[in-house]
Amino acid sequence: MPDAPFELHAKLEALNPGGSIKDRPARAIMRRAIDAGLVSRGTVVIESSSGNLAIGLAQVCAYLGLRFICVVDPKTTAPNVAILRAFGADVDVVEQPDPATGEYLPARLERVRQLRAEHRHSFWPNQYANTDNPLAHRQTMQEIVDACDGRVDYLFCTVSTFGTLRGCAEQVRALGLATRIVAVDAVGSVIFGGAAARRLIPGHGAATRPGLFRDGLADRVVHVSDRDCVAGCRALVRREAILAGGSSGAAVMAVHRLRDEIPSGARCAVILPDRGERYLETIYCDAWVRERFGEIPELPAPASAAVPMC
Repeated sequence: MPDAPFELHAKLEALNPGGSIKDRPARAIMRRAIDAGLVSRGTVVIESSSGNLAIGLAQVCAYLGLRFICVVDPKTTAPNVAILRAFGADVDVVEQPDPATGEYLPARLERVRQLRAEHRHSFWPNQYANTDNPLAHRQTMQEIVDACDGRVDYLFCTVSTFGTLRGCAEQVRALGLATRIVAVDAVGSVIFGGAAARRLIPGHGAATRPGLFRDGLADRVVHVSDRDCVAGCRALVRREAILAGGSSGAAVMAVHRLRDEIPSGARCAVILPDRGERYLETIYCDAWVRERFGEIPELPAPASAAVPMC
């Protein structure tokens, strides 16, 4: 950050093979399921995902020769759907939201249940409640700690399934660190008790509180709007040449919001969960942005400058 007295390091999870942080839980969940005898030759893997976890699972299933059915909804980006199909996944689109809530997630989960009933030998990774999800992210936090020479004063982490934040927070506690965990959620998400509202940008936030949620793991919660996600993403690519996804923009905006509260000399880390190529038709498309927000959003002041950390 050019005009701030603290350090900011960015962990670029886009460098995973599938382009996102979700490669980690996908691999961990499938490995444990195979070891436990829940997955074998002929098993059909069925999951609900807006994209990144699905791509991670699609890679694993392609490698193992397993059929994978991914349940998505109309908000899933066309590039993500194309990537899934390239890996050989079957894409099942839920066209109508849940009538009781107006949200797609409950409808997707109901479709998962229907598909499991149709396939006798099936496995549901259940990223929203599977504890192998946060377990994988303890390694994520360890990598951050190692790269920061053992000291991280603030960690900014977006939330959706709650796997990343929970795993990182549990590792912080296991190591006895004084790291303050800042949860970055979406306006319209119910994870921390807010009112549900329509969200345009997938990747963070949730219409249903995930089973992995635990109170007390976040020291601070920052809610970021879709408009601010766009501003954060565009500032990140313009100032740091990092083309990242929507949740990364939310994380950048959260740092921007708290910049005046962070003490001098603090060492901060922000997790940038995925790459931006999958958002070229939305966040990085001027016509799409203008249609929804009226103008191209920008940060009102210089944004945090990130030091890339692989």
